[in-house]
Amino acid sequence: MRIENDSRVRVTAPDHVLVVGASASGLTTVEALRRKGYTGAITVLGDEPHPPYDRPPLSKQVLAGDWEPDRASLRTQDVLTALEVRFELGDRAVALDSATRTVRTESGRELRADAVVLATGVRPRTLPGAEDLTGVHVLRTLDDSLALRKDLLACSRLVVVGEGVLGSEIAATARKLGLDVTLTGPLAAPMALQVGPLVSGLLAELHTAQGVRLRLSVGVAGLTGEGGRVAGVRLGTGEVLPADVVVVAIGAVPATDWLADSGLDLDNGVVCDSRCRAAEGIYAVGDVARWQHEHLGRLLRLENRTNATEQAMAVAANILGEEQPYLPVPYFWTDQYDAKLQVHGFLPPDAQVDIIEGDLTARRFVARYRSEGRVTGVLGWNMPKQTRLRRQEVVDSLLHTPAPTH
Repeated sequence: MRIENDSRVRVTAPDHVLVVGASASGLTTVEALRRKGYTGAITVLGDEPHPPYDRPPLSKQVLAGDWEPDRASLRTQDVLTALEVRFELGDRAVALDSATRTVRTESGRELRADAVVLATGVRPRTLPGAEDLTGVHVLRTLDDSLALRKDLLACSRLVVVGEGVLGSEIAATARKLGLDVTLTGPLAAPMALQVGPLVSGLLAELHTAQGVRLRLSVGVAGLTGEGGRVAGVRLGTGEVLPADVVVVAIGAVPATDWLADSGLDLDNGVVCDSRCRAAEGIYAVGDVARWQHEHLGRLLRLENRTNATEQAMAVAANILGEEQPYLPVPYFWTDQYDAKLQVHGFLPPDAQVDIIEGDLTARRFVARYRSEGRVTGVLGWNMPKQTRLRRQEVVDSLLHTPAPTH
């Protein structure tokens, strides 16, 4: 252990920090440590061969072909080199000994550090039998996006299974590429779980106007195939939706399988305290972290790009002894066709919704969501500045007043 002399950091700091996951949250942790004056050794272990890249463009700009894959990279090679970090890429972590903070990799190496940051994200859920058919895709990685684009350019009919954020974005991108697109899932409208019935109904109108077939409020029973390639999606009603390509976007689960014997508390993610600490010297960050939000009074796990950055900065500070709770107001956005939606806070499906700026018919508005007498969130549709200004109402309600008791 070392004493850092920088005026901003006067604590006993670890000699070596190991970040497991060459993700946005992993890279941000590294950069935040360096900005705070940390001069110790840092190793980043990643299971993919690529240096850290951004995921939101994968379902939009990269999939559409508007960006070359390299443009999704988070930093240039020169910037990564200047961080003086050892990147170990293309080697998956398979086990963690939390007592000694030692990570074993698929290639058989053992990496030990004084502080370990778990940034392994999530892995997509799949459908039974999908692995036996070509033409069935998930979208999580850069390689997933490139493989899906290649298939889309050679086909005409796409079925997207899953009406959440990712499925809706993929459907929109595929329509822009000129494909015949069907979006299916158990909920009544696109993103119904994320934005509630009012706005999801508007999204349904938007997708329909753009030519997407919505086959919603129905479950998927399985896939059909011909000659080893997918041929359709069988719904719970028995109906088969014909497809040349199928994308499965039915959510994801935290990538914690490799931690099964680590001794850490695993329950819908790596369970952490309010400092994002899972055990002594071990932290979790990004999609895989489930931490105690002190103001909300409950465990929270967020799968969005903004949280990956903000939580990583909090973890870096706590590694260096600042001991500050992580207290975010969640934020996410989505771009579909000409609609840009931005969400601050939480949008319960049963919330009372009021339009407080703009109007619905113009498709430029800000909606405020209330639940149990409190403002829980705001949503903006093509009104980014006004939405950002209204965020303070969410901050005041969620972080400055006690959580309701039951």
